[in-house]
Amino acid sequence: PRRCAYFVERKKRFCKMIPAPGRRFCGEHGQQEEENDRKRIPCPLDPKHTVYEDQLQKHLKKCNSREKPKPVYFVQDINAGFKDVAEIPEKQVPISSLSREELEDLIIKLKKASNGLELHLKEQILSHKALQEALNDPKNGESAFKHLKQQASILGNMEKLHLLGPGRCFVEFGAGRGKLSHWVDVALQNVENVQFLLVERATTRFKVDGKHKRRDSIFERLQVDIQHLCLKKVPILEKKKLPVVGIGKHLCGAATGMNYVCYMYILNSLCPKCQTFRANTCFTGRRSSYSVPVSGIVIALCCHHKCDWTHYVGKDFFKSVGLGLVEFNYFQRMSSWATCGMQETTTKASTSEESEDQTNDTEEHEQTFSKTESGSDTVQGILTVEERKEIGCLCKLLIDHGRVEYLQQRGYKAALQYYTESAVSLENVLLTAVPSPSLIPEPTK
Repeated sequence: PRRCAYFVERKKRFCKMIPAPGRRFCGEHGQQEEENDRKRIPCPLDPKHTVYEDQLQKHLKKCNSREKPKPVYFVQDINAGFKDVAEIPEKQVPISSLSREELEDLIIKLKKASNGLELHLKEQILSHKALQEALNDPKNGESAFKHLKQQASILGNMEKLHLLGPGRCFVEFGAGRGKLSHWVDVALQNVENVQFLLVERATTRFKVDGKHKRRDSIFERLQVDIQHLCLKKVPILEKKKLPVVGIGKHLCGAATGMNYVCYMYILNSLCPKCQTFRANTCFTGRRSSYSVPVSGIVIALCCHHKCDWTHYVGKDFFKSVGLGLVEFNYFQRMSSWATCGMQETTTKASTSEESEDQTNDTEEHEQTFSKTESGSDTVQGILTVEERKEIGCLCKLLIDHGRVEYLQQRGYKAALQYYTESAVSLENVLLTAVPSPSLIPEPTK
């Protein structure tokens, strides 16, 4: 069929849409027709496309950019944390504008706050038989192999914590294509009564959900921001009340904190009096009206430079070591120094000849690291590359320790460990948490 005669300058080719009979241009470029007296205007919902002015009202009712009805599990800002008016962040000062004395003072505070912390994490680099065939497949290029090694180690750590088993609902946050859930499903191929909830705010292409042909495992996507997700209102979770296992591979910045709060909401209802959480009861002793046990959390951490104080769950820890909003805003940005090599390695990692599986499995954090590190927060000439890397690692450790303490205070045995080599991923820290014995509910008689 004859194509639209409009030349798309940005793509250096003609439009591929098919015009109506007797027309040279498609509907989108119909204004190019000299004889066309109908006017096209930008859509008020999304100016990236146009619509005939006389059909605007009809278009607004079916436009893909229109506001859609919110699902039952959407609760505005439920996991956004509580904003303290006294701690509204001021305009951030670039680190590069700090004097040598101010920078040294920040580093002294950082090292003092880090005293007593375990600076050298335990290596827990494991694998799982479910991925052995894929790991040995020569068709997978270098980038795909790195992702598979990370996924295998995450599954290995889950197995060691006895989290791979029947009667569970696996919730993958920041699911993307859903590859991590896919491999969990493969590992549980002979297990019954398993559910998967894939939480992703963006529309994702090349999803692997359709590959799951087992009849006894349920996959459901929740297209919602973690900030607004009330897990206990998800229908299939509310119906069966299966214990939840939270998983994620490279969950960026603030999303990590919000998903911890999300777990606490399904464990308990917030007490209206004290605004606190506790395992089944709050500090005032009020019993939770409805709770779902969280059997475990396994999250590969990343993008500490995207954290923000409002969503950070370790505020109490920071305050206990004499730090606050101002220091957090500096440490959060300085944490990117730990991955100074990311810009070079990620540029080399992807080539046009990679397989489809590689090309579409690139992590969001890999695409955005160089933007942060090449910005205004460099201090070249004051610190060496090695010093910057050491300080960046310390900032990440401090932020992560606040998360660990948050979970420990809520009855969980939480830990940080290296789950893969730094040559595979510079973001190689895994946070795991399982309930302490006192948190595990007694079986009903």
